[in-house]
Amino acid sequence: MRTAGAVLAASALLLASTVPAAAGGPHDRDSHPSQGRHASDRTITVASFNIHHGADSDDVLDLERIADDIESWDVDVIGLQEVDRHWGARSDFQDQAAELAGMLGMDHCYAANLDQDPTEPGQQRRQYGTAILSTHELQDCRNTPLPNSEDGEQRGLAQADVRVRGSEFTFYTTHLTHLGHEGELREKQFKAVNEIVADSGLPGLLTGDLNAAPHQPEYATFTTLFDDVWTEVGTGDGFTFAPDNPSSRIDYILATPEIIPLSAEVPEVYSSDHFPVVAEVTLPHPRGTSR
Repeated sequence: MRTAGAVLAASALLLASTVPAAAGGPHDRDSHPSQGRHASDRTITVASFNIHHGADSDDVLDLERIADDIESWDVDVIGLQEVDRHWGARSDFQDQAAELAGMLGMDHCYAANLDQDPTEPGQQRRQYGTAILSTHELQDCRNTPLPNSEDGEQRGLAQADVRVRGSEFTFYTTHLTHLGHEGELREKQFKAVNEIVADSGLPGLLTGDLNAAPHQPEYATFTTLFDDVWTEVGTGDGFTFAPDNPSSRIDYILATPEIIPLSAEVPEVYSSDHFPVVAEVTLPHPRGTSR
């Protein structure tokens, strides 16, 4: 098992990248990304969505269907998991974060947690990871590898700073290990997340597929620094997995105490093998953003 310090030292290998959203496209917003939908009162809509490389539960690839769903929630910032970038035939070798950002008229950061050689010389590197899309400009995008088991799939914490009418916060997204017997590893991974958040001077919103339900022991680590938005303002069980038979809440939006949750929902959409989580939150006044 590598230590958290060793993992953090390897972060240069997996840095997030920022690419401006393409202009136009069928889902292009009317306003410039820096304006946002709710900027006037610092109330924003955020979401978490595991997009399953753009395929539904039957493994039918349809990235535009994903974009249609995201557009329907009128989100300001969204964290995506299981995002391909030139990965392979399963996603038509697309740069999915860039494609979605272009369709939606959003800024984006991509964070590669797996980074492999192309299948043929001269082709793009094959990458798989997470992404952040935003109607507001994303600043200082970066990705930190999280602790891993010797033969496990690398996971990371992607983050970017966002400013809404002078109120600045950090938006995070992650995807923890999925193996049921690796609860201790999930706890170590999220402890590394907490260390990063604790070192930040900004309020934070974290989205992600954490692969653990609230009754599991590692949930206490998830809520050490963050409040669980669903627990605060959601109604019902909030199950996000799997759409064909929802039975588990493993996808989350978490907020540091300075950010006030107003509402939360789990839209029943079938473009992926997870339901998303969507929430409306109010950011603190700019004078109170440091902690």
